[in-house]
Amino acid sequence: MKVLVPVKRVIDYNVKVRVKADGSGVDLANVKMSMNPFDEIAVEAAIRLKESGQVEEIVVVSIGVEKAQETLRTALAMGADRAILVKAAEDVHTDVEPLAVAKILKGVVDEERPGLVICGKQAIDNDLNATGQMLSALLGWSQATFASELAVDGDSAVVTREVDGGLQTIKVKMPSVVTVDLRLNEPRYASLPNIMKAKKKPLDQKTAGDYGVDVSPRLAIVKTTEPEARAAGIKVSSVDELVEKLKEVGAV
Repeated sequence: MKVLVPVKRVIDYNVKVRVKADGSGVDLANVKMSMNPFDEIAVEAAIRLKESGQVEEIVVVSIGVEKAQETLRTALAMGADRAILVKAAEDVHTDVEPLAVAKILKGVVDEERPGLVICGKQAIDNDLNATGQMLSALLGWSQATFASELAVDGDSAVVTREVDGGLQTIKVKMPSVVTVDLRLNEPRYASLPNIMKAKKKPLDQKTAGDYGVDVSPRLAIVKTTEPEARAAGIKVSSVDELVEKLKEVGAV
């Protein structure tokens, strides 16, 4: 079985995001970029399935700017076999919207014919949490979202997913789209020898036009602002004083 894993290049999760002075968006100048953490977990899940003998090939795909090659090379160094870069933007500030991404991924799936698509449940830059579900709808495949456990059982995937009330275990027929949550696994670090080997692994380049997809934005950012600063806390010397303070702010 072949597994397809979409990965996205985002601002590194350790970086403090800065908003542009004019409020038009996030400042990406000289900012460290890396693979979306949820996508790292998806890559690790695919690698573990391959190590268990249930998967023969892992293909990673990224949609965006030319520099997304770096993200793909990271996935190849972790253990993916091949990579596909779909160039769909020239400017790093341009975020390809989920519907366009899903349509491009459908084109990739139609070409590659994987038995399973594993992707992160959301990207940490826009938090839209929509691409996996849209892809499933476009393909007409089953879907299992927010996976905290994943196993392949014959021609089905058994997924434990995180829901508001706790955990839910479902069994879906493959081919299927699975979106993964943080608790599924802890991604491995790419070793130096594997980083060197990754440079020789195949990385194909395509464009959105190759799949007949219009990536023109349908959404416009009106304004971007920093979150409001939290007010400083206060210390109280007794329970009675605490109760009085809570009454003052209407908490009790």
